[in-house]
Amino acid sequence: MVKLYDGGAYLINGAEIVADNQDAAAVLKSRLGDCVPEKAEAARNTIAYGILKEHNTSGSMDKLKIKFDKLTSHDITFVGIIQTARASGLEKFPVPYVLTNCHNSLCAVGGTINEDDHMFGLTCAKKYGGVYVPPHQAVIHQFAREMLAGGGRMILGSDSHTRYGALGTMAMGEGGPELVKQLLNQTYDINMPGVVGVYLDGEPIPGVGPQDVALAIIGAVFANGYVNNKVMEFVGPGVEKLSADFRIGVDVMTTETTCLSSIWKTNDEKIKEFYDIHGREDDYAALEPGAVAYYDGMIYVDLSQIRPMIAMPFHPSNTYTIEELKANLMDILDDVEKKALVSLDGAVDFTLKDKVRDGKLYVDQGIIAGCAGGGFENICAAADILKGTSIGADEFTLSVYPASTPIYVELAKNGRLADLMQTGAIVKTAFCGPCFGAGDTPANNAFSIRHSTRNFPNREGSKLQNGQISSVALMDARSIAATAANKGYLTAATEIDANFSNPKYFFDKTIYENRVFDSHGAADSSVDIKFGPNIKDWPAMCALTDNLVLKVVSEIHDPVTTTDELIPSGETSSYRSNPLGLAEFALSRKDPAYVGRAKEVQKAEKAREEGKCPCEAFPELKPMWDKIKEAFPEMGSENTGIGSTIFAVKPGDGSAREQAASCQKVLGGWANIANEYATKRYRSNLINWGMLPFLIEKGDLPFSNGDYIFVPDIRKAVQEKQTAIKAYTVGDSLKEFTLRMGELTDDEREIILKGCLINYNRI
Repeated sequence: MVKLYDGGAYLINGAEIVADNQDAAAVLKSRLGDCVPEKAEAARNTIAYGILKEHNTSGSMDKLKIKFDKLTSHDITFVGIIQTARASGLEKFPVPYVLTNCHNSLCAVGGTINEDDHMFGLTCAKKYGGVYVPPHQAVIHQFAREMLAGGGRMILGSDSHTRYGALGTMAMGEGGPELVKQLLNQTYDINMPGVVGVYLDGEPIPGVGPQDVALAIIGAVFANGYVNNKVMEFVGPGVEKLSADFRIGVDVMTTETTCLSSIWKTNDEKIKEFYDIHGREDDYAALEPGAVAYYDGMIYVDLSQIRPMIAMPFHPSNTYTIEELKANLMDILDDVEKKALVSLDGAVDFTLKDKVRDGKLYVDQGIIAGCAGGGFENICAAADILKGTSIGADEFTLSVYPASTPIYVELAKNGRLADLMQTGAIVKTAFCGPCFGAGDTPANNAFSIRHSTRNFPNREGSKLQNGQISSVALMDARSIAATAANKGYLTAATEIDANFSNPKYFFDKTIYENRVFDSHGAADSSVDIKFGPNIKDWPAMCALTDNLVLKVVSEIHDPVTTTDELIPSGETSSYRSNPLGLAEFALSRKDPAYVGRAKEVQKAEKAREEGKCPCEAFPELKPMWDKIKEAFPEMGSENTGIGSTIFAVKPGDGSAREQAASCQKVLGGWANIANEYATKRYRSNLINWGMLPFLIEKGDLPFSNGDYIFVPDIRKAVQEKQTAIKAYTVGDSLKEFTLRMGELTDDEREIILKGCLINYNRI
């Protein structure tokens, strides 16, 4: 089904894979004669290399400085981004910047907060020359597919699922500060990423959808980091067997592999037709790798062998075929419980075994929604399966969210909307809420199957500190519909006899023309920005001091810590325009005591910055301070910052939300300490908020939660590009250990030295 090559591989004429092993030279010579390129030359023949080269401004393909063609954000990120850019001197959006309103669309939490953010976005689009997509018109990524993507282009979005590779656009999801840099005509700086080929062969059988293919790939590559921070490039004869919608559905889920970006070959009529349908013929480009391309890894996928999949709680990589789950139901549910003990810290009693009725797994809820599930073909296939049936009148419910109003209108015109609603399903407007716990939140102990993007713990409404838990499994829309037709009993789409009608899609461009504000790049400086009372400026942040005293205020030993655990989604989204208000939620579901601990330490730093005695403001500090001063008499409040830090094994999986880092910063955080960082984007968020991304070797930690750490000469270490940094655990004595710092660009070092990106641009 899915095979990973041990090393790199060559691709000849887009069709033949040659593994990079001891036989490679002979095989290549037999195919190409004397025209065998050097490996480095062949690596330049990937689609990804060509696009990156076109957008690189550094002059070096080893150290990239990327300028993106377009930017996109939604309404839990764009306020903070624009506020940061304004504080740094923003006068005009230098490239097209689209502000969608698909996350805080309900306007139901926090009084006027959500709609205030929307009015902020509209007035900023007018003032700075952007595009404003009103609530319920489209989810961010569907609008980008329909109106922004283009062959060979690059788009940067402040949402982790910014993936438009199926349409020939290399897109990346990053934290807000990276968009701020683009708004200030700065660059996105990375080393040349590795490129991994994804060779698709064969053709999916009826009933298998894009989520099934995506989950099969995620299950094969997540745990081993096969594509971590690399570009996934989809090639092979199987690509042409997939519709544009099918490719899009696979592509958006590549985020869950922890790859950097994705790109697909587009040299076929189906992608050209997508652009034609949307009235953007000139944006199509036929992309394909060169005659001989070299990839740093290769994933072989036999599409004909893929079967309906399910990702059990609490991660998209916890994958099984539905057939396998049903055949080994109690054993797999037992394994899920064991994994949940780690993910949930034993905070609640968790089981799915009570969902087993007469040997079958009963599901409480089905959701088909958002950038992954809300596509036209997914919903039409679900309607075909459900037509003439009923979802029943028991606990099971089914909600469907088309990804854009144009899709919704076409479903109404072709009758699929009526077909769905006649079964008892509810069809709702374009909204991302179900993906992060702001819509269709399950009941306590309920089990939800969703064609959406994630099923992390603490995400879809769970509040462990209140004894509330719900669990989500990811599935394809087709199998969700089959389960709905079976009144909530888990069923694969391949188990039923359905006639898939595959209706043609017609896009009505007037829907957007009549409602979306598009400045066409014209800024109007006379427009006054509308600020609601919840929209706050960032607090002042001081520069990095010569030395640091850090108190460990949270210690997390889960194998992976998601951004949803660092800053919960759901109800907190209404406060994302208020840095201090949002910070109150930091780690609230993972470590409820974190905020209080961090604030106590911050008292000392605030006193220090005001020229007062830090030990008087925070008496607990005094014996530690005195102990450090015995060994380092030159340290004092004038040259030593005081703050908090957290330890996590592998933090940052999941969302691009910068607030996972900024909330720690505004609470006085100076650093994270980790064995590794799950994603580049989380590490970048730390850096852009002036936090040190420390690394420590795996093994017994030299400190515990509540301990103090002294890091002398840290400012000098950053300036001098040191990678090994001496630190000391402070107790009865000072015990030395080593922290490490991964590679930092010169600009990143300067950002850390000045305290944050705002200071970097302002000072």
